[in-house]
Amino acid sequence: MQHYKWSEVEREQMNPTFARRCIHSDSMTVAKVYLEKGSLVPEHSHPNEQVSVIEQGALRFNLEGQEIVVSAGEVLRIPANVPHSALALEDTVGTDIFSPPRQDWISGTDAYLRK
Repeated sequence: MQHYKWSEVEREQMNPTFARRCIHSDSMTVAKVYLEKGSLVPEHSHPNEQVSVIEQGALRFNLEGQEIVVSAGEVLRIPANVPHSALALEDTVGTDIFSPPRQDWISGTDAYLRK
C-alpha cells in the first residue's frame, strides 16, 4: 500500500499553460492535470484507455472529428488508440486515469505535451 497527497506529488510544468502531477502503479497511471484557459493538448493517440474526470472548469475534446464539452462534475472515457485533442475553455483541473500505465510519461518521451 502507498498513500499519496497530491500537494506532495511533484508538479511537472509541461509547457507554459499545462502542468501535471503523476502517480504510476503496476496497472495504471493517475494524473492530476492543470490547464489554463486556452491551453491546447494537441491531437494524439495512445494504447491506453483513458478516463478524464473534470473537477473544475471545462475542456472541449475532439475525438475523431466529434466535439464534446466536458465540464466540472463530468467524466469522459476515451478508448485506446482513438485520436483526440483537448482545448481548455476556462482554467481547468481534472484527474486522468490511464490503463495500462503511460510509458511515454514515465520515460519522458511525451514531446507533444512539452511544446
